[in-house]
Amino acid sequence: MAKVHITNVVVLDNPSSFLNPFQFELTFECIEELKEDLEWKMIYVGSAESEEFDQVLDTIYVGPVPEGRHIFVFQADPPNVARIPEQDAVGVTVVLLTCSYRGQEFVRVGYFINNEYSDQELRENPPAKPLFHQMTRNILASKPRVTRFKINWDDTPANGSGTASGMEDEGGMALDNGTEEAVTTATTVAEMMSEVTQNESSSMTLPREFNENSNSLAMEC
Repeated sequence: MAKVHITNVVVLDNPSSFLNPFQFELTFECIEELKEDLEWKMIYVGSAESEEFDQVLDTIYVGPVPEGRHIFVFQADPPNVARIPEQDAVGVTVVLLTCSYRGQEFVRVGYFINNEYSDQELRENPPAKPLFHQMTRNILASKPRVTRFKINWDDTPANGSGTASGMEDEGGMALDNGTEEAVTTATTVAEMMSEVTQNESSSMTLPREFNENSNSLAMEC
């Protein structure tokens, strides 16, 4: 049984300048004391074409975690623009929030980001070399993509420790391919970006409507 339930994620300071820090307010409930830390990561996808351009913006450790409800703000500096391919600077990309316990990732929340120039003239005639200080970052807070992994929370060793023994998508349907191979971030990004090429009527199905910058979704992680 899952011991951590993320109950709310609020995207702060959104929209924002591209060079401003990312800020997410996370609320989670722990149904039983965790003796070890929860490891949270924020990952910026520099290009949908290759994981080579992924940047871990920050990693924080929260714990030991007592039973109860917890709230914290996860803030991280913007990505290193020198590592973003120029052709991918403007347009749609993804930011991922992940959480692991004892080296086992049990939840991954992905958000679409739209990076565009604030100035109309620059939008119509973008410069060959990106001007990041002129860009606005808009996180699509109302459409998170949630992937949940079943892990071993207890001291008893489990086969395939550190990998997903099964997973659930944002609709709650169990997805188990019969292997213990971990689902990589590239898989999540590829699935999300494939939806960008589809029309709006085929966008992600979510359990309920969300406010613009508040995503309240009970997740059994």
